[in-house]
Amino acid sequence: MQHVILGLLMLAPMSLYDLHKQFTGGASLFYAASYGSLQRALAGLVERGLVTAEAVPGSARGRRVHTVTPQGRAAWEAWMREPLTGAGAETAMLAKVYLAGLLPAEGRAEVLGVLREHAAAALADLQAFARDLDAQEVGERHAEIFRYQRATLEYGLRSHALALEWLGEVADGM
Repeated sequence: MQHVILGLLMLAPMSLYDLHKQFTGGASLFYAASYGSLQRALAGLVERGLVTAEAVPGSARGRRVHTVTPQGRAAWEAWMREPLTGAGAETAMLAKVYLAGLLPAEGRAEVLGVLREHAAAALADLQAFARDLDAQEVGERHAEIFRYQRATLEYGLRSHALALEWLGEVADGM
């Protein structure tokens, strides 16, 4: 979430309320965030020197506006170029595409290339797994269990193929 916040703050300095609006108005397509989670993430970014927080003069509620520091921009750019890993890979992919317009053209091409490589490798792994799985004999006793497990694998195959196709379209300018 912190990298998504950094990217959104690169658009303009924002208060917690403004950031929450940005999440509910767009980033919620791939990432949901409560006020509390945003507040904790902002505090961590401020503590690490990636964001500054300045009080708004005359604000009755202690409104603070957050701005990305040069170190925050560098951390965001490094994250954008990192390969995807772990269980949150799909969410990270969507976040990176969502924010890719903040990069110069060559940076966007690099990021989309890394994302496409990841999607292609993940799809190839799933296809190999499917071949191995389909080559196994499934007894009558486990046929129904296998059917639903194979259906879940089919979802993974289709979603990875779609992601790869979609990333290609995004890279080509849709």
